[in-house]
Order: sequence, then structure tokens, then C-alpha cells
Amino acid sequence: MKVEIYSDIACPWCYVGKRRFERALAAFPQADQVEVVYRPFQLAPDKSETPESHRAYLNARYGPQSAAMDARLEELGRAEGLAFDFDRAIENNTLLAHRLLWHALNAYGAKEQAALKDRLLVAHFAEGADVGDRDTLAALAAEAGLERDRAAAFLASDEGRAEVLAEMDEARGIGVNAVPTFVFEGKWAVQGGQESSTFLRVLEQVAQETGTVPASPAADACSDGACEVPAG
Repeated sequence: MKVEIYSDIACPWCYVGKRRFERALAAFPQADQVEVVYRPFQLAPDKSETPESHRAYLNARYGPQSAAMDARLEELGRAEGLAFDFDRAIENNTLLAHRLLWHALNAYGAKEQAALKDRLLVAHFAEGADVGDRDTLAALAAEAGLERDRAAAFLASDEGRAEVLAEMDEARGIGVNAVPTFVFEGKWAVQGGQESSTFLRVLEQVAQETGTVPASPAADACSDGACEVPAG
């Protein structure tokens, strides 16, 4: 079974959804037969490549209520064992990070890409790292098990840029308009940072449809917990 996860590094619900999906996968008997691939998607593709504080960025977009939004996510994160430090967080354009994830998948494999994805999310949300900075990204790549010099050379080039942009265009073309979106076997989609129990039911249902395991109750997919993508 192949699961393609469309998400952004700057999306807190993608962080929560990743953890919940991984917990479901750990409880799925056929987990060793599931390939998980992360696909690129940007919440703010037009954002400049100038870093700014998370608080200033969110206040400008959503106003004073953004602090309450973050407080809710911090509480949800604690329940999932995830740390959010929005006072330290830095916002930047995430295209470089998506290119690095593309590199990890194509040069190393899905496991290495997943490890890098986790490292990027932790760095962004908990450590105040600028995931739009090439040197920072190369260092994070090394911490995730990739070769630092190779990652640095890749980031200094334009390699993968056209492919990543094409993948994001394809995502919108197939109807991905919020993240995270989990696409199972290219046919079934679940949107949002669902509960682990929901993800497990989806895994079981897809396995049933593809003839892997006996029948189980179908899962209900909803958009709760999805990061909205601004129009235009």
C-alpha cells in the first residue's frame, strides 16, 4: 500500500497529523507493507525568502486571535507528545525545505525522507530554526542521516526545483486544497490531522479494498484539523 502525504513544513496540523498517522501505522498489522511518501505543498508559496518571527507573521495574517490559535495547538501538541514553541518559531518560504525532502526521497529513499521530514518539523516548531536557510537545512539533513556536503551542494543548485513545483501544481490539479491530505493508493483521500483511530480504520479499509486483510468498518474522512490554503 502506498500513502502519499501532502503537507507543508510550516503547517502545525501537518506535524500533529504525522504523529497521529504514525501511531495508527504502528498499530496496523501490515505496516511493513505500507510505503509512506511525503509530497510538497506550500501554504504560502508567494512568501518572501526573508525570515520573520512567527508571532509577527501570524498577527499580520489573522490578527490578535492568532495567539489563541497557537495556544490550542500547543495543548494538542502536548497530548501527542509534541513540543510547539511559537515564541521562538521563524517563518520563511518553505520551497528549499521541500526541495531537500525531494532530494532525500530520490537520492536515499522513503525512510530517510520521513526522518528528514520529522527533523524539519521539530526544528521549525520547537527549536526556532530557519528552515529557509541553506546552511541550517544542510545541518538538519546531516542530523537526519543524509550526507551534509551532498545536501549543501544540492541546495546550492537548482536541482529538483522544477520537479517540486510540478508536484505542487499536480496536487492542486487533483483537488488538494488543504493540508495535511493523505492519499491512499492514489484513490482514497483523508484530509486533516485526524485521530489515530480514524487513520487506522482507513488503513484497514484500504487494505480490504486492495485484498490485503479482511473487511473492517469504513472510516469517515473530514477536514477538521486541516490547515487552510489561501485562495489565489
